Amino acid sequence: MRLSRERIREFLQDWLGLSLSVGTINNTLHERGAAALPIEDELIDAVVNSQLLHVDETSWMELTTFLWLWVFSTDSVTAYWIAYRSAELIENLLGADYLGWLMSDGYQAYRRYPNRARCWAHLLRKAQGLEESFDPVARQFGKQTLALLNTLMNAIREACVDPPDKPLTETFQESLALYRALCESLREATHKKTRELTGEMLNDWDAIFQVVASYHLPLTNNEAERALRHWVVLRRISYGTRTEQGSQVFAILISVIETRRKRQQSPWLYLALVIDHQRTGWPILKLPPVAWGA
Repeated sequence: MRLSRERIREFLQDWLGLSLSVGTINNTLHERGAAALPIEDELIDAVVNSQLLHVDETSWMELTTFLWLWVFSTDSVTAYWIAYRSAELIENLLGADYLGWLMSDGYQAYRRYPNRARCWAHLLRKAQGLEESFDPVARQFGKQTLALLNTLMNAIREACVDPPDKPLTETFQESLALYRALCESLREATHKKTRELTGEMLNDWDAIFQVVASYHLPLTNNEAERALRHWVVLRRISYGTRTEQGSQVFAILISVIETRRKRQQSPWLYLALVIDHQRTGWPILKLPPVAWGA
């Protein structure tokens, strides 16, 4: 709930009449995280076997170490890890043979996976910025990029409702060819942001326009971005975590919390049962697929 240990203590005292020290609250959080750690294997299985996986990352501090908070979101699981921003985490988690669709931004570590789709929201924002540029070439390129992407988005949305007789790849074959030629001509543009966007378009061409052929895929990575938003606010309040153990506990707890919420289940009752099972030596409860305990 984005509360510090001290604020949790204050809330418990004022509203529930429970007098607990900050140390006890901290120990309880760590006990809960340690008890939930075995669930990580279940989360990994769900991620690896997903048909569509949204991935994103945001900066995270572990005391003085600069790390990243990663999120991997499927239709039933939202899982987090705190690690360096490198291909190592992705390779260890997904392996070399992930067969589902990977929705991401333009980070090059994702490019090893053939079934990949790019978030258009980032591209639209960059094109909008170019359209507002004082540089005439950049302004024209931004305008042309926005026009193409908006036209394609409308066609894709219509196709999802009423599939067309002719594939969209055929309908827009000429438009895409002309736009690619435009990007090639501006690859060495003097305007820095124009040069960067044309390079991004060309380097990630297949992933960006995959949705034209497979219009069942999402156009944006909003699923993953929303999953990070709450914890970005927490980061600004808490300044991250302090230890490796703290990062591990934090990541597993928010994974359980957000996965339970995604399944429309209470995370708190489940975590209380996890602690109870841990203390009594009973097997750790798996995450139930449907609401229970009502």
